[in-house]
Amino acid sequence: MADDLRKLISKMPYSYRTNATASRIKGSYARYEGKRVSVAGRIMAIRRAGKLVFIDIQDSTGKIQAYFDYSIVGEKGFEGLKRLNAGDMLGVKGEVFKTTPGEVSIKVRRHRQLAKAIRVLPDKWRGLQDTEIRYRKRYLDLIMNEESRGVAVKRSTAVSLIRKFLDKKGFLEFETPVIQPLYGGGDAEPFKVRVNTLDEDDYLRIADELYLKRLIIGGFEKVYEIYKAFRNEDIDSTHSPEFTMIEWYQAYADYNDMMRLTEKLIAHVAKSVLGTDELTYQGKKISMKAPFRRMKFIDSINGKVGRDVLGMPDEELFALAESKGIRLEGGKRTRSHAYGKLLDALVIPDIVQPTFIVDWPKETSPLTRPKRDNPKLVERFELYVSGMELANAYSELQNPIIQRENFEEEAKKAAVGDKEAEPTDTDFLEAMEYGMPPTGGLGMGIDRLVMLLTDKASIKEVILFPMEKRERA
Repeated sequence: MADDLRKLISKMPYSYRTNATASRIKGSYARYEGKRVSVAGRIMAIRRAGKLVFIDIQDSTGKIQAYFDYSIVGEKGFEGLKRLNAGDMLGVKGEVFKTTPGEVSIKVRRHRQLAKAIRVLPDKWRGLQDTEIRYRKRYLDLIMNEESRGVAVKRSTAVSLIRKFLDKKGFLEFETPVIQPLYGGGDAEPFKVRVNTLDEDDYLRIADELYLKRLIIGGFEKVYEIYKAFRNEDIDSTHSPEFTMIEWYQAYADYNDMMRLTEKLIAHVAKSVLGTDELTYQGKKISMKAPFRRMKFIDSINGKVGRDVLGMPDEELFALAESKGIRLEGGKRTRSHAYGKLLDALVIPDIVQPTFIVDWPKETSPLTRPKRDNPKLVERFELYVSGMELANAYSELQNPIIQRENFEEEAKKAAVGDKEAEPTDTDFLEAMEYGMPPTGGLGMGIDRLVMLLTDKASIKEVILFPMEKRERA
């Protein structure tokens, strides 16, 4: 049996030329009617009726029926159909027509088997419903579930639209190091890697911020990168240790410019992918039409607690946070952590429509310029939609003296156990000392944007090959 399969598969062609797809034929039937086409794909179903055989072929765009008539393909061709099973790959050539029931089909004149499925596909009626199997064996999920293929296509489309939007605005896309001697640009615990040839331990990047800023200092005025980020954090519905980000930076701009650019880009992508400004996410109607709502960070918390958290002494702020069920232990007993957790607990769950939370306390943002009219705050915003953070942006700090002081404060956090504290990047400080222009910058989660566009509650649904605990033999 194994030898027969080996011989059969070895005889499969090296290539097969196609000139049409299922969706094009069915979507433009009038143009294709009577025309000779060549289509290839996976056999999803076979139905036999005497001297007629109907085979559903699925390509990357959808399904189309292949119609085999004994009087056309002949005895040899008809006999060859008996060796085919669901899962096999098949190429067919013939004319486009409609069957008596009105189904767009291909009247096959020639066909060729292109691959043999040794394993049986999941049951066609129940499909592939086990979530863990869908994630571990995404190839099966894509074969069996049209919805999963649709999510993958929308993701690819969204990324392409983002690139085109920024390119049209004059931004240039660059690549920055994945392996970095120092991690920076975010509050996260990194992954360590060993670089044998250098005999040193380095890190997988948690962000590309400090490298893109080096490009701004180097003279490029509009830069961006769509990249993989790695953070040694928990896996949950909105977090993955490996995920996709976009960051962009613009010289001579501030966080107000970033807000306007962000809302225009997201509105454009949503409208282009979905065909509408409105979407439904987990049962909630959301308008992605710009402009988005603005809400001040401190005001949003003060409105929930009836007190001014910005003016509170440390212990009073910590006591307030702990009264709301927030744990502040070790390196996390800081104003920065308390502020962030209060926002998460009291404000974010009530946000449905796209909302910019603006003007954050200075302790939360070591890479950000002070607010122009209030040095206790910084010019930062985060964008939230349906309780989920989508983007984070600053008027970027350009003062190397203040930046050094902020790094020193981060070092103090690290000394008491904060694994997410920013390390001091002396090379970046040196770059800043050559002069950094006023700059606005933003980071946005691609995966979470796709979650919104596809109405998916889990980030694993929009990452083609999500991280899963290794299967044990």
